[in-house]
Amino acid sequence: MSLGRYLLRRVLFALLLVFVVSSGSLLLTRLAPGDITSDINIDPAERVRLRAELGLDRPIGAQYLDWLAGAMRMDLGWSVVFSRPVADMLSERALNTAMLAFIALAAATIIGIPAGIFTGSRSGALPGVVRAVSLVLLSVPPLLASLALVLLAARTGWLPVGGMTSSGMHDAGWSAWLADLAGHVPLPALALALPLAATLERLQSQAIGQAIREPFVRAAMARGISSDQAIRRHAWRVSLGPVLGLYGVMIGSLFSGSFVVEVVTAWPGLGRLMFDALRARDIYLVTGCAAAGAVFLAAGTLVADVLLAVADPRRSTEART
Repeated sequence: MSLGRYLLRRVLFALLLVFVVSSGSLLLTRLAPGDITSDINIDPAERVRLRAELGLDRPIGAQYLDWLAGAMRMDLGWSVVFSRPVADMLSERALNTAMLAFIALAAATIIGIPAGIFTGSRSGALPGVVRAVSLVLLSVPPLLASLALVLLAARTGWLPVGGMTSSGMHDAGWSAWLADLAGHVPLPALALALPLAATLERLQSQAIGQAIREPFVRAAMARGISSDQAIRRHAWRVSLGPVLGLYGVMIGSLFSGSFVVEVVTAWPGLGRLMFDALRARDIYLVTGCAAAGAVFLAAGTLVADVLLAVADPRRSTEART
């Protein structure tokens, strides 16, 4: 199989994933007890009229087919809660979540990969401390991490407690807006990045430890290359395989983790939008948010496959055979 056909299969799988997740979310939301009119204090006749206007009295199959036909035209429906097209809201919020996810993933990579190389190639007290910290961070869910960081920010005043920007920043200049944004990003980004950094450290540590024991690495060191040079030139590249394979899952977990972090830190992203949609039982908005999350996961998996094929020559050869 050529590399192009291999990537084409991965793209088709990504599209199938988005289709299944979005379709399943619409059907499950529709099958759940109650709807968006259940919490509105109106008389029964008005409720019947409103359900008919929203199409909630139609058979579920007909509603699904109408939504699917609209989705093929990039029309994801209308949000009743916000009185706006779902597609427009998703494009705005997805940009906020993508920015937060990119910063968190970059921070996790910068922290986790070097820490994993350090703990996997050395022994002693300091690597043991790093391993212990990683285990603690792995045990802390995003909810507790975000709550702890919000409490720290509130007590110390080092960072803004929540939000993406301060009030009144919409009328400020670009430089002032960017400076204010830079002050609000670290809190939610760290809440997402620290558990991911711990995951990368654990996986990179195991991978680098196995790579060092490879015969070609030992042969390189036998020829007089120092252990640090052998790690940089040979072992590190080989150890990237399992680490890069995890990146697709990590990008998907950034969306699910941001659901909690964005609610706690009031970050206006897809996670916060999904929370508001579920609370209001806004069926088309719930479906759109689920589809956007599936796009994040599918894109992350695809990027991880490409990086793995490029970084690991054995994977590239396997894709071409």
